[in-house]
Amino acid sequence: MNADLTTPGTARGATLWFTGLPSAGKSTIAHALADRLLLDGYRVQVLDGDAVRPYLSAGLGYSRADRDVNVKRIGWVARLLASHGVIVLVPVIAPYAAARAAVREDHAEAGVPFGEVFVATSLAVAESRDVKGLYARARAGEISGMTGVDDPYEQPTSAELSIDTAAVPLEQSVEQAYALVTDLIEPKAADLVGSDA
Repeated sequence: MNADLTTPGTARGATLWFTGLPSAGKSTIAHALADRLLLDGYRVQVLDGDAVRPYLSAGLGYSRADRDVNVKRIGWVARLLASHGVIVLVPVIAPYAAARAAVREDHAEAGVPFGEVFVATSLAVAESRDVKGLYARARAGEISGMTGVDDPYEQPTSAELSIDTAAVPLEQSVEQAYALVTDLIEPKAADLVGSDA
């Protein structure tokens, strides 16, 4: 008998990629969502850009080519984990549309569910938070290649979900992202063909 793919702890995984400017709120939502999913019995892994870069992309800089390689590597790990039934939450800036599209395509080719969450918080709000002091350093000329300042951020045009954390409270943001996750892992009609349910 086939497993119920909507039941926590079963085999279907998915990747939820949170993209947006630095300090937009990507990690905050992802970690709060992870807590919620874990409480409900799901297998969850957060691949936070800051945490994984030293291990997956040590030695890479912040050129477009290096950022694309970093995104590709994180995407590969996410797809691998998701293919083994883990819900993978990826709060990573991933500023370039082509790199994000390549991760989406890689998941599609492997038949692994993928959803993109655009954390659409404005530059003004993100910069006012400046959690790591990066905007201030970029404005002072101490660092270069800062996304949103002297390096572009290409906004998604077809994200499954868009959240502006300046307007949407954290609890509601988590609820919206949770709904997207459950939609991604629901069995589709094609999955049910031939089942004995």
